[in-house]
Amino acid sequence: MLLGLVLLLCAQPREPTSEALHLTARPSWPLEGRSMTLTCETEATSQQLDDQLQFCFFRDDQALDLGCGSDPVLQVPTVWRKDSGSYWCEAKTSAQKVTRSPRIQIQVQGVPVWNVSLETQPPEGQVQKGKKLVLICLATQGTGHITFSWYKGALGLNLETKTQRSLSANFEIPRVTESDSEKYYCTADNGYGPSVSELVSITVRSPVSRPILTLKVPGAQVFPGDMVELHCEAHGGSPPILYQFYRENVTLGSSSAPSGGASFNLSLTMEHSGNYSCEADNGLGAQHSEVVTLNITVPVEDREELLTSGILEGLLGVLGPTIMALFCCWLKKKIGRRPARDLPRSPPRPVPQASNYVNSAAPLQGQSVYENVNVVSGDEIYSLVYHTQQERQAAANPLRTHTEDQDASAIYFRLKNTSDTSVTDVDYEDAM
Repeated sequence: MLLGLVLLLCAQPREPTSEALHLTARPSWPLEGRSMTLTCETEATSQQLDDQLQFCFFRDDQALDLGCGSDPVLQVPTVWRKDSGSYWCEAKTSAQKVTRSPRIQIQVQGVPVWNVSLETQPPEGQVQKGKKLVLICLATQGTGHITFSWYKGALGLNLETKTQRSLSANFEIPRVTESDSEKYYCTADNGYGPSVSELVSITVRSPVSRPILTLKVPGAQVFPGDMVELHCEAHGGSPPILYQFYRENVTLGSSSAPSGGASFNLSLTMEHSGNYSCEADNGLGAQHSEVVTLNITVPVEDREELLTSGILEGLLGVLGPTIMALFCCWLKKKIGRRPARDLPRSPPRPVPQASNYVNSAAPLQGQSVYENVNVVSGDEIYSLVYHTQQERQAAANPLRTHTEDQDASAIYFRLKNTSDTSVTDVDYEDAM
């Protein structure tokens, strides 16, 4: 704390200085900002010891603001360079006899400013457009009043200067703009010469604007197998910008670009029809594009296959239960009527040469003849099959009967049911 000085007017003329009284300072070369102790020492006689002395301290003919007292020691809490000067003390008796000490020179030593640096808030010199930027000038040591100055650009455009008794000071830009992107430095000086910080780059970053998604296709219509290019670009915002591509909110891929946007190539299939979008983000907030719809044209041949497949699936879906029900009814009816319709195991063998059935012809040897007859009433139609062996075959085996040599017959019947489109052929061999 700086001690004020007041003038002390003495009623009596001052006595000449005496070698019996002298002033000492501890330390003799005090540092700025530190304390100092002054002691007024006397070689008093026994008479003076019986008389109480009053001690006063002076600097450059001005009494220190503590005045005079019985204590010969004065403690100065803090000294500054401006406190340098000529110091002396005096002792006064009750009879107003004054003794003054010789003068001493006290030079308060200052500590030069050292190791100055410039810090930013937000850190690393990255600040968003429209936000506040704080430039902090720091010194690791230095005493007394320090003058701080801030400069913009390598040419040193002075922004502000302030003096204060501290090792740091701040300079603020309330709302930065893109023009504030530059290199900055600061200086600090306490009278021993300025100390300069290094250059610090300030980058003002802007949030990205809403990106635009463009689909670049080979023609007016796109088909499966075509290649489509998805291009996403934000026309505003500080780089680098990360772009992401989406189809129906499902990520397709991402790409980072310093400028000009980013692209994503896609080989199309029928499943790629749908809504597409993209996103741009530079760390200051993501922005989404509008949705773009991509319709893929189905080729004619593929469309016919899809149509046929769809119709079949539809018919099976609708008629499948009906067909199964009809089949079950027919099968149940057939099983229930089968015992009444069992044919004799040895049906009569009509003579093939004298067929009485319509549209029948005389069979030739080695040939089979088929004839339809209504053996049982109803919807069942039976067919008679005749087969005549050649004569040389009979001669080769004379033990065979005439009937066995003459023919072999089989009876077929065809079940026809109006409730079912299926037809069943049943073969009754002679062995039955």
